[in-house]
Amino acid sequence: MTNETMKQYAKLTVRMGINLQKGQDVIIYCSTYNHEFGAMLMEECYLEGARRVTIEWSNDITDRLNLQYISQEALLDIPDWQIEKTKYVCNTLPCRIYVEDSDPDKFAGLDMDKFIQYRIKRYGLVKKYLDEADCKDQWVIVALPSPAWAKAVFPKLSEEEALVKLENAILHTMRLDQADPFKAWEDHIAYLAEKAEKMNAHHFTSLRYKSANGTDFTVGLHPKHVWLSARERSLQNIDFCANMPTEEVFTMPAKYTAQGTVVSTKPLSYNGKLIEDFKVTFENGKAVAVEARKNQDVLEDMLNMDESSRYLGEVALVPFDSPINELKFLFLNTLFDENACCHLAFGEAFKNNLEGYENYTEEDLKAMDVNESVNHVDFMIGSEDLSIIGIKSTGEEVIVFENGKWAL
Repeated sequence: MTNETMKQYAKLTVRMGINLQKGQDVIIYCSTYNHEFGAMLMEECYLEGARRVTIEWSNDITDRLNLQYISQEALLDIPDWQIEKTKYVCNTLPCRIYVEDSDPDKFAGLDMDKFIQYRIKRYGLVKKYLDEADCKDQWVIVALPSPAWAKAVFPKLSEEEALVKLENAILHTMRLDQADPFKAWEDHIAYLAEKAEKMNAHHFTSLRYKSANGTDFTVGLHPKHVWLSARERSLQNIDFCANMPTEEVFTMPAKYTAQGTVVSTKPLSYNGKLIEDFKVTFENGKAVAVEARKNQDVLEDMLNMDESSRYLGEVALVPFDSPINELKFLFLNTLFDENACCHLAFGEAFKNNLEGYENYTEEDLKAMDVNESVNHVDFMIGSEDLSIIGIKSTGEEVIVFENGKWAL
């Protein structure tokens, strides 16, 4: 990537992504491999008026070494300063920029049960702070390639060839290969907002999915559901774009309503393993049976992390001819793969998918059956022949997707 393109990427991230306001603090989460981009982001934030910019560095090699050698007892003995650090961030609400480049196989062969137990315990310790801060700040996830990630995606290519191919794919999905990326993003955001507005105007009570691969599935939508898209708004009334790239229009399902079977159309990369050719059967909202050709045990372990992992937290609509899907390869990274085609998500629901969410307490949200979970795992069910019918309270049916694409 040229220096000029990288600088343009940094500007797009800061201005279109977090939409930084003068005087705000920023935390950048970046790996040591892409330190140059991290520095560009820092400078761009200061040029846009940031008060303080902090970079939290990570490294796949040291992450793996730590999980490999630390005892479970030590890992679960989470020091107070780590909790205080999370509490501080939740109280001060800096803008957050996450730069994805991690090797999807970095933990391959290690004891993931140890890591899962750590996630569950840490989630319990910080949840009250995360709940308090939720939807109040601006954040964005972007990505740059790393050699390990590129080789995982393109194992038959040399490291250099793989890196270039993944880099070009990221630039394309980020619209950085267009003459005016900022205008391209504004047009794209407006297009997705229009689709979300149409979905909200219909106020469907449920959606029915069918595909020749065996998907035959109906899911209710929360009575107070709101469809969102690329541009979100924080409780400080600042617009931002949380995922770049993004192709989805999404909302909250009614927790206990999912019925039938969905068949995956892309492998799910989870904890360094690919869950392939799987299907999930739901009854009264709960995933009661799963089958997978490969790594079924990994899928079952994920669903067993907590009771709510077996319920859905998100319904997302993405046309099958999305720019990501047209590339015809798996990125092995949820930021990209979830934006390839229609998907669902196990686990945690997004409370801003509820009308008037800012007026509800956490107790209110529980009473309203908003799903809470340590997990939020997206899996793809979009296909070239997928049909989705929206059903209204009157019984009226409207075609939402036909042949895998928007019909509205």
